[in-house]
Amino acid sequence: MPDIAKINNVAVADISKLDSITFADGQKVNNQSVSLITEAHTLISTHTASSSSSLDITSGIDSTYDIYEFRYENMHPQTGGSHWSFQVNADGQLDFNETMTTTYFFARHNESDSTASLAYGTGDDQAEGNAYQGLAHYVGADNDQAASGILQLYAPASTTYVKHFTVESLNAQHSDYSFREMVAGYINTTSAIDEISFKFSSGNIDAGVIKMYGVAKS
Repeated sequence: MPDIAKINNVAVADISKLDSITFADGQKVNNQSVSLITEAHTLISTHTASSSSSLDITSGIDSTYDIYEFRYENMHPQTGGSHWSFQVNADGQLDFNETMTTTYFFARHNESDSTASLAYGTGDDQAEGNAYQGLAHYVGADNDQAASGILQLYAPASTTYVKHFTVESLNAQHSDYSFREMVAGYINTTSAIDEISFKFSSGNIDAGVIKMYGVAKS
């Protein structure tokens, strides 16, 4: 097929507008205003740890979005081998001890290439428990070790259903393993969830950043 040089006898090289499309900014198509593609994720807040006992997000979780996404980046413990974990508060509660039922499984591979496995983590889940749920286990405290991942919380403002969540973590573990960890479950309350807390099971958070995003409603 030959290269197209003209459209309706207008040289393609000279086209700046066609049917009132302003290609520079995409404001109109056939003189009708259109919305450009909108970024699905809106950054709501950023939380930076520095020898922090926990990172608690106590505002911004409401009915504005159906999904809230928490991206934790290079969470580095002061105590090697501790577990990166989370809990939430229902509306009006204070103690980060809501009841949840969860699942946990992992894939691991060590630096010496002597061990590789995929398994369910018996004892790392909860059945109607109210402890902090582990997201990344045995995180290393060496300078080059940390945990990163994404937690998604679905419809936290609902007062009809329990609150589902899913998590994917990658962890440089204290015994020089790469851990891919997958956690999911539900918070067993029909009350709205409006606060979330992250911490290590032992010691402070030496460093790391959590960014909270709202995911655009469909």
